[in-house]
Amino acid sequence: MQSRNSRLNSAALRGAVDLAAVKAAGEAAQKAEQARAERARQAAAGGDPAPAPSQLVLDVTEDTFEAEVVQRSAEVPVVVDFWAEWCGPCKQLSPILERLAEEYAGRIVLAKIDVDANQLIAQQFGIQGIPAVMAVVAGQLVPLFQGAENEANVRKILDQLIAVAEQRFGITGLAAGAGGEAPAAPRVPSDPALEAAHDALDRGDLGGAVRAYQNVLADQPGNTEAKLGLAQAQLLQRVEGVDPQQVRSAAAADPKDVEAQLRAADLDLVGGHVEDAFGRLVDTVGRTAGEDRDTARLRLLELFEVIGPDDPRVVAARSALARVLF
Repeated sequence: MQSRNSRLNSAALRGAVDLAAVKAAGEAAQKAEQARAERARQAAAGGDPAPAPSQLVLDVTEDTFEAEVVQRSAEVPVVVDFWAEWCGPCKQLSPILERLAEEYAGRIVLAKIDVDANQLIAQQFGIQGIPAVMAVVAGQLVPLFQGAENEANVRKILDQLIAVAEQRFGITGLAAGAGGEAPAAPRVPSDPALEAAHDALDRGDLGGAVRAYQNVLADQPGNTEAKLGLAQAQLLQRVEGVDPQQVRSAAAADPKDVEAQLRAADLDLVGGHVEDAFGRLVDTVGRTAGEDRDTARLRLLELFEVIGPDDPRVVAARSALARVLF
């Protein structure tokens, strides 16, 4: 079976959520640990463990994207800056990103992509306006923000990205610690029941995956991986075989039709439009009452599980939900 963090599949390049990201965590942690061990070995042999500025800010093309972004993301979060020469806001944002990439000294790498020269990548990522900034961590696509941002906001976003990369994937970047030694990556313990659930999800056996994750949770109610996997499998079950055009038409025709909004939000999330999915359900909660409101609220909480509690988009949506509820 092909490693999920070895490349971004076409769905991920269109901005889709990789619904097996949790399984990539163990693989990414192992690769990151191997990379750090190799750098430590080179440092002990007299090499310079500190990455040079030229290694931290890269001009990436369609030909080099696989190596410079996808493969590199197994050991360091790669921030992708989509820009163009004619774009005024890009000229304000890009220097900020470049300066922070050097300041962070290997905890991130900045990949700059000229959308005019690399239109295929821009299309695959679904870039509709620039500047646009995304990240790739362990082969997983993480949208960050679109439009110009000030340095303070960019710094906060990068800090959140670094924390998620370390906590979820064990990826701590290229910078070595004192004496050339890097911190050890957290190991992901092997759990046969959890592996069986992941394998069922990979095979597309959604019913089997749901049952397997539920079995894990029956024995381990606090298992975060199993909660995430169950939410992912249930989401895929809900969108399996639906007609996207029909779903979206029904949702547009009647904003008060809660079931239509739920189905459209599921499609939004699977298509990678995370903010749209969250915003749709927050709006639905705000315009409904009683059982309908509770149904929309619970579905939104389920979608939070799919993305993960540390994701900045989940944090923002929780605040928006609180505002409409209280």
